[in-house]
Amino acid sequence: MTNSPMFDSRPILTHDAVLAMLQNGAAKATEMGQPQCLVVVDASGEVMGSLRMTGSKYLSLRSARSKARTSASTGAATGGMPEDFAAKLSAATGNAVTNLPGGMPVKIEDQLAGAVGVGSGASEQDIEVCKAMLAAIGADAVG
Repeated sequence: MTNSPMFDSRPILTHDAVLAMLQNGAAKATEMGQPQCLVVVDASGEVMGSLRMTGSKYLSLRSARSKARTSASTGAATGGMPEDFAAKLSAATGNAVTNLPGGMPVKIEDQLAGAVGVGSGASEQDIEVCKAMLAAIGADAVG
């Protein structure tokens, strides 16, 4: 039955997983001294949870959401598209797709369960917080 085209057997994020990812991400951001906006989406790109830490840039919540949704859509980390392609794709999707670093897929045994997006710090900080969020639930590491 699990091989049937009528059913999907991918892992599904629970609210407990979302809360754990947000908590671990916020702890990492606090440790860095960089308040962040954190977003978790399911595999379809719907927001399951978000947090705007005190002191983070309020518009970064939008970019964090776009990073998470882009990563869920592509199944890959954001920031790796060639610039000319990224600009065209952004225009074609009404700016729904972003190439800003700080979005990572949540994969369990290489199966997409959702994605995370982080914004408000430097790209390297956003990426480190994403990695902490994934680690909270034992998701596959993203290079």
